[in-house]
Amino acid sequence: MKAIVFTEYGSTDVLQLTEVPTPVPGDDEVLVKVHAASINDWDWAYMHGEPFFTRVFTGFLKPRLNIRIPGCDIAGQVEAVGKNVERFQAGDNVYGDLCQSGFGAFAEYVCAPETALAPMASGMTFNQAASIPQAAMLTVQGLFDAGNLQAGQKLLINGAGGGVGTFGVQIARTMGVEITAVDSSIKLDMLRSLGADHVIDYREEDFTRNGRHYDVILDTRTKRSILDCARSLSPHGVYATVGGSMPRIVQALLLGPWISRRSKKKIRVVALKPNKDLAYMNELFEAGKVTPVMDGPYPLSEVPEALRYFGKAEHKGKVIITIV
Repeated sequence: MKAIVFTEYGSTDVLQLTEVPTPVPGDDEVLVKVHAASINDWDWAYMHGEPFFTRVFTGFLKPRLNIRIPGCDIAGQVEAVGKNVERFQAGDNVYGDLCQSGFGAFAEYVCAPETALAPMASGMTFNQAASIPQAAMLTVQGLFDAGNLQAGQKLLINGAGGGVGTFGVQIARTMGVEITAVDSSIKLDMLRSLGADHVIDYREEDFTRNGRHYDVILDTRTKRSILDCARSLSPHGVYATVGGSMPRIVQALLLGPWISRRSKKKIRVVALKPNKDLAYMNELFEAGKVTPVMDGPYPLSEVPEALRYFGKAEHKGKVIITIV
């Protein structure tokens, strides 16, 4: 089969399209013929081997043999199943996040535990399904598990034009939440069309210094001081980060308890629970409440170009890779 493979850390130049053996499913695994995949921050970080401590899991000097095909999010059709698999059979359309299952999405076939997959919703295309798993899980777990978002509250999403943010705007819109979306100017019209009540060009205005306050801040970029972000919260507000600058995330972990002791505000770092809320996303999709925002698609051979584009942060929603 064809796959994108890398054997050393570095820029997109380390990625190569090559032929590798088609995997064989174990007793508890599903072999999926991949139709579409999508790019996540984890793919960018994994390729670069940064932050460095992540190499404890991926290999210190170079990627380990079993995880040299990047890509987390897949959508495709079940080709074969192991003898212990009960939830799926050949021909089922499935999708999921493989970040805890060895990656491998940028390939024609991939094996995954059945627990890492869910049935695709009725009417969902493979491209749409591939856009959902990691971004939407971070969104739902950031807004609800960490943020406890309630109807009528004021929500700010920083970095709203990417995958997490575009899902967040749509989900919050269904709840009657007042939404402020922060991103670059090229994405603001798109965010208004999704349902944002207010938009901020981060190059023109710093949301932490405009005097406005929010009940929940969902931060996908995490570049500003956590103390500044806390000052932008309402008295009982919650700040939840789902990714971004590692030093700032560490700052959130260290300062969060101190901020909570001194005020009623909460600072939380979302630890992704892969695939936990895919059934909920299926319900929203089938009800017409959420439509994935997609950029591309790019063919498998153009994954390096797609990742370079992703690294510029100019994409809208999820960058999609079509496999077949």
